[in-house]
Amino acid sequence: MSIRNSVNLIGRAGGDVEVINFEKGMKATLSLATNDYYTNAMGEKIEETQWHNIIAFGKTAEILQKYVTKGKEIAIEGKLTYRSYEGNDGQKRYVTEIRVNEVVLLN
Repeated sequence: MSIRNSVNLIGRAGGDVEVINFEKGMKATLSLATNDYYTNAMGEKIEETQWHNIIAFGKTAEILQKYVTKGKEIAIEGKLTYRSYEGNDGQKRYVTEIRVNEVVLLN
């Protein structure tokens, strides 16, 4: 494993896994929510939620499809990927995703 492009997250699935089947395998997508906490200037504890686009292929995609449902807590290890596409309105859109290499089911 290279630490040059490495992402490790623990969070909860924001919905059920969506799967696309191809000739050579499967692709799974999922939104993952991670929470962070900080104390503001008035001493109040604030929770901040970040949403991440998760993708997986092959056996990892099969594991996500079989075991992960909305609200399930998981840990993932993967790498950042970037892609772009043209929307229906002709505008170029950019997407940041985390391509999963390994998943651990936590609850």
